[in-house]
Amino acid sequence: MTKVAIVTGASSGIGAASAVELSRRGWSVVVNYSRSEAEARRVADGCGDALAVQADVGDDAACRALAQAALDRWGRIDALVNNAGTTKFVDHANLEGLSGDDFLAIYRTNVVGAFQMTRACAAALKGSRGAVVNVSSVAAELAVGSSIAYGASKAALNMLTRSLARSLGPEIRVNAVCPGYVDTPWHRNAHGDERANQIAAHYASMVPLKDFARPEDVAEVIAWLIEGGRQVTGEAIFVDGGLHIAPPR
Repeated sequence: MTKVAIVTGASSGIGAASAVELSRRGWSVVVNYSRSEAEARRVADGCGDALAVQADVGDDAACRALAQAALDRWGRIDALVNNAGTTKFVDHANLEGLSGDDFLAIYRTNVVGAFQMTRACAAALKGSRGAVVNVSSVAAELAVGSSIAYGASKAALNMLTRSLARSLGPEIRVNAVCPGYVDTPWHRNAHGDERANQIAAHYASMVPLKDFARPEDVAEVIAWLIEGGRQVTGEAIFVDGGLHIAPPR
């Protein structure tokens, strides 16, 4: 029987690449999106047996409806990729640039959303002895990234990963990936192509592998954590070219 994965925030970037990679490996995929319907449907169209479903992961009822959409279509859920995320770009030294509401909005998607989606899928994942992969960031461990609130939310996501791994074992494995700079529309929309290219080049100059990741690089690790890694749970895998061992200068 074909296995089924839900990928949140899958209309572009790492989420889209993960949906495509799992589809290439024979999985049926739910391509979740919050606002970008046309892009999500294009991703789903390229994934064979796939379903595009709108849901805001910060809304618990929407999470449960998203899980139910997979069950209604295929009767099972074997994997969940919690990729949906948000941020606000604020220099770390600019403490006045972040409000309490900014923190709450970022945590709502990046942390609460991952928890709610895991909870919504937990019964089905236990039945299939499935896996969850949370898309975190190297910002969870280093004082880098788009903002202090974003880094703090990803550190919380890593702790959530460990807590869920302990709570949901032995039936469900829960892990995280921690990318560094990834060439996605997220960066290009925030900075523009020229600045994004400069940031990417600077990043590559700092890390041991002298390159930055593409979405497919992260998707490959996500797929391995889902399909392999039988004894791997509660882990955060860096996909950052080595930034975590060569902090930025």
